[in-house]
Amino acid sequence: MQLRSRYPRWGKDTLAVLVRRRGWHVSTSMVGRILSSLRRRGLLLEPPSRPISARKRHPKRLYATRKPRGYAVRQPGDLVQLDTLDVRPLPGVILKQFTARDVVSRWDVLDVYSRTTAGTASQFLTVMKARTPFPIRAIQSLP
Repeated sequence: MQLRSRYPRWGKDTLAVLVRRRGWHVSTSMVGRILSSLRRRGLLLEPPSRPISARKRHPKRLYATRKPRGYAVRQPGDLVQLDTLDVRPLPGVILKQFTARDVVSRWDVLDVYSRTTAGTASQFLTVMKARTPFPIRAIQSLP
């Protein structure tokens, strides 16, 4: 009970190891039964719980939102699809082609970069906005 009061979050497995180090021969299940008995009698106070979730929590999208399920594509700029492609003009030379295509008007914007990084993607989005004659409302990235 002294160990449990000193370390309230430790469970029966850890406490059993510590008790064995002090010379007592007890099983893990015996320590669990003792803890349960102390809890039932009100002699063992549990610390406030801090639930830990195994699920990964996705942060809220501050910069982008998903388009709604019933999103209708009717006019140019309602949906622009983005994709990248490796271009190999010479042996040992690899270029990255960024392509943007408007679904309605079939307006394409192409640009070639030496690398695929967040900086080049951001630069391509700036170029795409400047080259399209209509405002862009939604962007879809293709796998």
